[in-house]
Amino acid sequence: MVKTPRVTAVVVAYNRRDLLAEVLEALAQQVRPVDSIVVVNNASTDDTSAVVREAELGDSLVELSDNTGGAGGFAVGMAAAIVRHDADWIWVMDDDTVPSKTALLGLMNAVNRYSNQDLAAVGSRVVWTDGSEHPMNTPRMNPFSTANETSAADAVGALPVRSLSFVSSMYRADVVRGVGYPIADYFLWNDDFEFSTRILRGRRGLSVPGSVVVHKTARRGATDDDPGERFRFEVRNKIWLFRHSEALSPREKFLYGISSLLRWGRTVMKSHDRATLKTGFADGWREGWRRRPRRNTDTLRNKGVPNDVFAELGRAG
Repeated sequence: MVKTPRVTAVVVAYNRRDLLAEVLEALAQQVRPVDSIVVVNNASTDDTSAVVREAELGDSLVELSDNTGGAGGFAVGMAAAIVRHDADWIWVMDDDTVPSKTALLGLMNAVNRYSNQDLAAVGSRVVWTDGSEHPMNTPRMNPFSTANETSAADAVGALPVRSLSFVSSMYRADVVRGVGYPIADYFLWNDDFEFSTRILRGRRGLSVPGSVVVHKTARRGATDDDPGERFRFEVRNKIWLFRHSEALSPREKFLYGISSLLRWGRTVMKSHDRATLKTGFADGWREGWRRRPRRNTDTLRNKGVPNDVFAELGRAG
C-alpha cells in the first residue's frame, strides 16, 4: 500500500494580519488538502497570533520573540514541519502569497507523475494581483539540464529549474534534513536562492505553471528595483553565497557572479537615491568579507524558538 505524502504548509508572517487571514483561508480551500500548517509569527506587533488561533489550526503557531527575517522564519518553520508534523513535503510561502484552489494539486500532480527519484523541489507560477507574471519571483531555468531532464519535465507540464523562490515552493523533507535548512543569518534576500540551489545541486527541480499563486506585493517590482537600505543584504549575502556556500559549482559561481554585477549596475542606474545604495553596498561588502554566516543555532538562540525545533536546527548544523 503506497503511503500518501504528507504536505505541511509553512507561512512566515510579520505584521500583515489581514493578508495572513486570506492566505490561511486559501490554504483551507485547497482541492488537494494540506495535511498541516505551520505559521511562524516573526515577532509581529499586530494581532497576527490571534488570527492564527481564530483559524483553529491546532498545533500550528510558532511565536518568535525577535524578527528573524524571512530566512530565520523559514528555517524555523521547516524544522517545525519535520519534527512536529512528520512532513514528507514542505510547502513554503510568505504571508502575502495567496494560493489558488488548485495550487497544491498542481504541485503534487507533477510530483506524483514525475519519473525520476531525484526530484527534490517544485515551485508554482507566481502572478501579481492583475494576473500578470510577477518579475520578483521568476524561477531560474536550469541551463545545464540534459535533453532527458527537459523531456521528463515536459511530460508533466513543467520546466527544469536551478533555483526557486520562497513564494510558493515545495521541498522534500528528507532532502532538507540531509542538506540543511535555510541560513538564518541571511535575514532576507538571497536566502531562497542559496537554499534552493543547495537543495537542487545534483538533484532535480521543477517549475509547475499549472500551480498558480498570487503574490500581493504593493507593486509589481522586479529584483533589480531600488531596494534602498536593504541593498546591504543583497551584497553581503551574495558574497557569502559565492565564498562559503556549497550550493553552486565553480562554473555556476562565475556565471551568477557576472549576472549579479550586471544586476547591481542596473539597480544603481535606476535609483533615485544612489547615496543610500552606495552606503548599503559598502556596508554589505565589508560585512561579507569580514565574517561568514553563523550557524543557525547561534543566530536563533534566545529568539523564542521552541526547544524541539531548536534541537532539530542544531542537528542539521
